[in-house]
Amino acid sequence: MEHLGEPLGVFYLGKRHDLAAGKVSDDAILYDARDLTTHGVCVGMTGSGKTGLCLALLEEALLDGVPVIAIDPKGDLGNLALTFPNLAPTDFAPWVDPAQAQREGITRLRAAGEVVIYTPGSTAGRPLSVLRSFAAPAAELAGDAEAWRGAIEAAVSGLLALIGVDADPMRSREHVLLSTILDHSWRAGRDLDLAGLIQQTMKPGFTQVGAFDLDTFFPAKERSELALALNTLLASPSFAAWAEGEPLDVARLLYGEDGRPRIAVLSIAHLSDAERMFFVTLLLQQVVAWMRTQAGTSSLRALLFMDEVFGFLPPTAAPPSKKPMLTLLKQARAFGLGVVLATQNPVDLDYKALSNAGTWWLGRLQTERDKARVLDGLEGATAAAGRAFDRAAMEQTLSALTSRVFVMNNVHDDAPVVMQTRWVMSYLAGPMTRAQLQRLAGKAPSAAAGSPAASAEAPSRLAPSAPPPTPSAPAAAAVKPMAPGGLHELFTPPPTGVDGALRPTLLGTARIHFVAAKQDVDTWRDVTVAAPIDASSAGDFWERGVAVSRASLGVTDAAPGAARYQPLPRTLDGKAAGKLEASLAGWAYRTQTLTLWTAPSLKLTSRAGEAEADFRARCALAQRERRDAALDKLETRYQPKIDRLQARQRAAEDRLGREQAEASATSTQSAISVGASVLGALFGRRVASRGNVTRAASAARSVSRASRQRADVARAGDTVEAVKAEIAALQDEIRGEVAAVDTVAEVVITPVELKPRKADTAVTQVALWWRP
Repeated sequence: MEHLGEPLGVFYLGKRHDLAAGKVSDDAILYDARDLTTHGVCVGMTGSGKTGLCLALLEEALLDGVPVIAIDPKGDLGNLALTFPNLAPTDFAPWVDPAQAQREGITRLRAAGEVVIYTPGSTAGRPLSVLRSFAAPAAELAGDAEAWRGAIEAAVSGLLALIGVDADPMRSREHVLLSTILDHSWRAGRDLDLAGLIQQTMKPGFTQVGAFDLDTFFPAKERSELALALNTLLASPSFAAWAEGEPLDVARLLYGEDGRPRIAVLSIAHLSDAERMFFVTLLLQQVVAWMRTQAGTSSLRALLFMDEVFGFLPPTAAPPSKKPMLTLLKQARAFGLGVVLATQNPVDLDYKALSNAGTWWLGRLQTERDKARVLDGLEGATAAAGRAFDRAAMEQTLSALTSRVFVMNNVHDDAPVVMQTRWVMSYLAGPMTRAQLQRLAGKAPSAAAGSPAASAEAPSRLAPSAPPPTPSAPAAAAVKPMAPGGLHELFTPPPTGVDGALRPTLLGTARIHFVAAKQDVDTWRDVTVAAPIDASSAGDFWERGVAVSRASLGVTDAAPGAARYQPLPRTLDGKAAGKLEASLAGWAYRTQTLTLWTAPSLKLTSRAGEAEADFRARCALAQRERRDAALDKLETRYQPKIDRLQARQRAAEDRLGREQAEASATSTQSAISVGASVLGALFGRRVASRGNVTRAASAARSVSRASRQRADVARAGDTVEAVKAEIAALQDEIRGEVAAVDTVAEVVITPVELKPRKADTAVTQVALWWRP
């Protein structure tokens, strides 16, 4: 990179460009990262350098520790993964001539975070499952009526768009029915996948919709047709890829398991228009839901970037993607989420919506119509910020732009600037092919040990623990053994078509209480444990147990018909059964802990249930907030000194200008006077004549005045230089203090293990569980 000295919190985007002179100056264009919380728009035709500018912006975000979700309809953003710090020909061979690569900054970029390329609906990159997107939103969202309705509307609108139903949320029966199903399920705390949604379309868990009964509002036959259309989608082999991969989780997109920030590139170039709309709508709504669960901040928390926004935010139509995008443009600033949209089709943007954007990057445009539309939008955004707008001057500037030269109009600055973009550190190889995406997926840094799973087959960290293995048991019988000591019995039927005998296992649930005043913790947790029963079981059965997710076990109180049962080992008799509750309480107290994470330097402790990666992300934001506050404090302290010195510099330069003007006039007059005297003598005039003597005396006085003027100019120049030296010294002092703010020691995060309160431990159930 040409510029590596900018402090954190500042993005280096290029250098100032003088259009009149047609050359680039050495003045770096440094952009305050916090300005992106008021969002940005980048517009430019093919060949304008728009992609390079946007990639530079994303690179700067990652260097600053700001995570990015980047929606990529064209396939260009995967180039962010093409960074080769060794510049070895073998690294570049599949991609590019290595001589074209940037030679600095790449190592820093790779160390700052990772670039992960997701391909929803495809296994070319890292697959992303969207079927879990019908899971109930976070509990914090339940109290936000607008966010709750928005989550339902986006999920249903995207799904209906995928099956070709253009549904008005207020008028469409299909939309109202599916929305009501989701609302009922989510409020009951039940997640839905697409199969569950199809089943409930046929037989909803309610009988009334508004003032009408269900069958009057939407007859069963027509509900069956809707269910059939959804089932056709589910059964389609091409849709199977939508069920593979990591869940669509915004927090996991932004940060890896190790807490490092990511640029998550969501490549959707391979999808049809309907599939793109479906996915983008779901993603935007997930971002809205995630945003609403975050605390407010004035620092830049994360960035949402979308390239080629054509069709997703049109000026007149209202596709499903438009509503959540408008919500983000209007509300994301309060949560520190920046939104940047880019397009080469300026006539297809809703400029009324983009009046919320504080920064506009405008490149070369193709037609006068494009230019007029951009000027309309820019004028509206400038007026919304309360600033004057010189349309004629801006139009003239836009007409003079060349490749890689942009106008940056930032409402936080005094005036627009013309800039030439910096070279990016990643190689712009063009849109990624499927083979190239597969190559990158194989080399992704996240495939290393300790990082998130690199394939769809890897288990989720949220997957429940499996029940403990049971050694092979004797032959099963059709008669169920008697449960000892009146133990409650639970059953999990074998899968359909599988002739599996049910084997006995102990299943217990205990409620435990964690209390720690220092960490501000007071939380209850239910833990379920499954323990094997066999001939070797003796003493405390629970010691061989493992914690499981009860919800995933499919247990019921009713014994399945025609089941076969393995014998119950004699080790579990009435006496042993009578001790199970007490021993389960002891097991829960001995084995269960609540792991919290603490960052002493930031005085932060994780919340109960908060994952380490989420806590690390919160610490990263706290660091940025602390840094931004320190920089604001420095600016407040030094601004009066800077203002005074700049005023002195302006006064000194004004005086220097006046002295130079006067000296120039005096020097000219002196030259004329001396010249006349010399010429008169040379051309035969008598030197002793009165006239010549008078002219010579006048010339001598002029030379004296010129000499004094030169001395005044020198003194004025010395004053200017002295003030400049003071400014330079002050700048060095400020740089030192800024560097001290930026040089923050790495945050040390340590685990804290809390034990449950023994007296509060309560056993809620002990059962004999017959399982396949």
